Amino acid sequence: MTNSPWSHQRSASVADDVDFEIKGQELQFLEIELDPGESAVAEAGSFVWKDASVQMTTVFGDGSGDTGGGFMGKLLGAGKRLVTGESLFTTVFTHTGSGKARVAFASPTPGSILPLNLGQLGGSLICQKDSFLAAARGVSIGVHFQKRIMTGLFGGEGFIMQRLDGDGWVFVQMGGTLVERELKAGEELHVDTGCLAAYTPGVDFDLVTAGGVRSVLFGGEGLFFARLRGPGKVWIQSLPFSRLAGRMMAAAGGQGGNRGEGSILGELGDLIGGNR
Repeated sequence: MTNSPWSHQRSASVADDVDFEIKGQELQFLEIELDPGESAVAEAGSFVWKDASVQMTTVFGDGSGDTGGGFMGKLLGAGKRLVTGESLFTTVFTHTGSGKARVAFASPTPGSILPLNLGQLGGSLICQKDSFLAAARGVSIGVHFQKRIMTGLFGGEGFIMQRLDGDGWVFVQMGGTLVERELKAGEELHVDTGCLAAYTPGVDFDLVTAGGVRSVLFGGEGLFFARLRGPGKVWIQSLPFSRLAGRMMAAAGGQGGNRGEGSILGELGDLIGGNR
């Protein structure tokens, strides 16, 4: 694989490590290189292509390999995925041949794919729902509940977020361009609630009001900002898919077609343009 800022070559001293490279800019895809016997776990529907020696198996739950609790344990794991907006099933891709083999995955929405080594983040990451794309085998996908009622009601992602646990590589999909901020103890950062992509468990997530009555009513930013207080790391996305979808719906006027933005002809312009 070529060496790029978003690539990783396996370290011989680290078990269950995988090589990978993220290709593209705005419409990225992830390419994972597997050694014999290695596996990658991916969200259902994210597969793009694979070498013939990579075998694909659909499993119930998150495919982490933790079978504690038997069937009930798997059922609980699958239920956790369901409440975070993911499918009941994941797909495991295992290299059963010799030499190197590759498999590729892509995000269903425009944006960025963020590679993170959970072992370097204390073993856990809290992120927005629907953000999991793929991971090295052994990473488990769980649920994080917001403890504060106001944060759950107005925090953008609701009471339920995803929690990823393990010591391997995980790949999450975010909207637009990503920014990483590392907060010192007591340091605060205010973020639009929809733009908060992920954070480490040590970060305290709460809400602060967006300002006075005029700012709330006419500022277009809602009632609250997300207040993030360190220590820990925070990842911010510039374009949440919900914001993009909202703009597309507004531009289409709920009926599709080009609404003729900026046209002084208004409805007549729609008729002339064939949008009515």
